[in-house]
Amino acid sequence: MKPILIGIAGGSASGKSSIAQRLKEEFSLTNSVVIIRQDDYYKDQTHLSMEERVKTNYDHPFAFDNDLLIQHLHELMEGRSIEKPIYDYTVHNRSEVTETVKPCDVIVLEGLFVLESEKLRELLDMKIFVDTDADIRFIRRMVRDVKERGRSLDSVVSQYTTTVRVMHDLFIEPSKRYANLIIPEGGHNEVAIDLLTTKINSIIHQNVV
Repeated sequence: MKPILIGIAGGSASGKSSIAQRLKEEFSLTNSVVIIRQDDYYKDQTHLSMEERVKTNYDHPFAFDNDLLIQHLHELMEGRSIEKPIYDYTVHNRSEVTETVKPCDVIVLEGLFVLESEKLRELLDMKIFVDTDADIRFIRRMVRDVKERGRSLDSVVSQYTTTVRVMHDLFIEPSKRYANLIIPEGGHNEVAIDLLTTKINSIIHQNVV
């Protein structure tokens, strides 16, 4: 059976991770869903000083190692396990630790630029865009970055105004046109979660038959 590859894109803190996690929970009894986060595929920056890493524009598509991501997706779809990188936001670099990810019936790929990349789009069976208002996204990002990523409030605001908002308008918002399904407000949209669950069950059943 060929795995189903679902791409979930959208702006920073739009609710992509919430939807991915809800789908994983819906299929928890069968352990059928694995989540791959594009954020873990930020390029390795070991060769850069901390001062240089801080200056990187992490909200531009060039910040991601899509070649490695695509290679890993192919390996999972071919039934092979991968050693997925883990990104450490406190040091702006990949961790020395990797995570073993085994193949599953459903692979959920979530990230800012999942629909922006043509090579990634070509692999996807379902393309989803999470559409959340900018003010809500900013508040969520601010709380997350301060509490979970050790950022100062000033640095979060500065990054948002100088790069996040600009990159969203240039790259992320236009990628919405490639989506098969646009979901407002992320994982709080119960109708969308039900629709996705039903569709995934249908595809799994067809593949098994």
